[in-house]
Amino acid sequence: MLFAAVCSSWAEVSLPTVLAEHMVLQRDVPVHIWGTAAPGESVSVEFRGATRASQADNIGRWSVHLPPGEAGGPFTLTVHGQNTITLSDVLVGDVWVASGQSNMEFKVHQVVNAQAEVAAANHPRIRLFQVERNVSPYPLSDLKAKRWAECTPETVANFSAVAYFFGRHLEDQLHVPIGLIDSTWGGTPAEAWTSLDDLGRDAALMPVFAQWAHMSDDVERQMVEREQARKEAEKAAGPGTEPKPLPWAPNERLSWMPAGLYNAMIAPLTPYAIRGAIWYQGESNAAPGRAPLYAKLFQTLITDWRRNWAEGDFPFFFVQIANYKANPADDWPEVRDAQRQALSLVNTGMAVTIDIGTPDDIHPKNKQDVGMRLALAARAVAYGEKLEYSGPLFRQATPLNNSLQVWFDHVGKGLVAKGGELRGFEIAGPDEKFVPAQARIEGTTVVVSSTAVPNPSHVRYGWSNNPDCNLFNADGLPASPFRSLK
Repeated sequence: MLFAAVCSSWAEVSLPTVLAEHMVLQRDVPVHIWGTAAPGESVSVEFRGATRASQADNIGRWSVHLPPGEAGGPFTLTVHGQNTITLSDVLVGDVWVASGQSNMEFKVHQVVNAQAEVAAANHPRIRLFQVERNVSPYPLSDLKAKRWAECTPETVANFSAVAYFFGRHLEDQLHVPIGLIDSTWGGTPAEAWTSLDDLGRDAALMPVFAQWAHMSDDVERQMVEREQARKEAEKAAGPGTEPKPLPWAPNERLSWMPAGLYNAMIAPLTPYAIRGAIWYQGESNAAPGRAPLYAKLFQTLITDWRRNWAEGDFPFFFVQIANYKANPADDWPEVRDAQRQALSLVNTGMAVTIDIGTPDDIHPKNKQDVGMRLALAARAVAYGEKLEYSGPLFRQATPLNNSLQVWFDHVGKGLVAKGGELRGFEIAGPDEKFVPAQARIEGTTVVVSSTAVPNPSHVRYGWSNNPDCNLFNADGLPASPFRSLK
């Protein structure tokens, strides 16, 4: 009887965690449904009047693609095998994956004006899916996650604030269902979110593995020390008292392992059709030994996700890290410029936040503007709206007498120095020794000069962890920090 029960459970058709009631399926592309069953078992799927059949392979995997369709719902999706699975309240619209570290993980209940934001979060056409933290040394076939849920005050409170405000803006403008997948882990580096295949393709990224080897030597010691600290905290707190939480430390549960988070929190999502991704990360890669690798690493991550989702160059929008009084040894300007360079990839956009950070808090609470700026990029790049979606972006610098004339893309309706005279520019000669520069707006350009540099050849802007800089376009969007040096 036990053998029969086990065989029966093997024969049951099952679906991965992401395929569930209340989900949003991506519009205008074939609907991919997959799962497991007994080897050789026949499986059929019905959705919106169409039926497709498949047979499980010799290890029990099956997959079907149903015809694409327009946004709408709710619909019912039914899977038939030796058992039947019925998923109700399925919507069709646009699905976006939100990932990164703590500023993307930052919850709605933590933002400025949180009480009112949470109370107003009744959006039945926005659906939320939250991936739980997990690490794996190899790609997993399924996720640990909370099930899809309608966006309500109860479900949104602990969801990614940036993702929610991004999705809310899109749903309001596009009038289609929006599915948001929150796959985040605070304090983690980009290499943990990139597949091992793509990390290993480029010899320039080999230092990532050297850094991990050095870090993993300390893992056992770190775990022992944290366990000892936990015991001491419990002892000091006394019986019946909740001890204070331990301070954050990098590499919690091996979360810094190259590809570890990709394997557990991204790879299982790649069969699920999406419209695009939004990303907020970079702070953990700003250490002196890591920052110089970020330009190559970040572009590798983007192309890696696109290759593994097998959906072409899907839109990928990201947040440039904000102003912050970081450790002086850390190189936040290097990371910001690496993020700017990623705009060379097609179908990308960047939300500049150099004006809305909190210098004394690495987690700014104004996530509304962050989500809105990402949504502007999505509306322009992904949806083809004619609107200005970026602040000024450095194009080139050309000699002008004893000055440099700096040219920008995304000037919009013109350049503006917000709050007084233009600040934040520095220039240098061939020796690359930068000094503060006088700067003025001339038409759609900025002219910079200094009596200390009679023959300037290099310019940079906003080049510090917490810069004082104030160049905007007249559309109200801040210029990205940059340097003309390569």
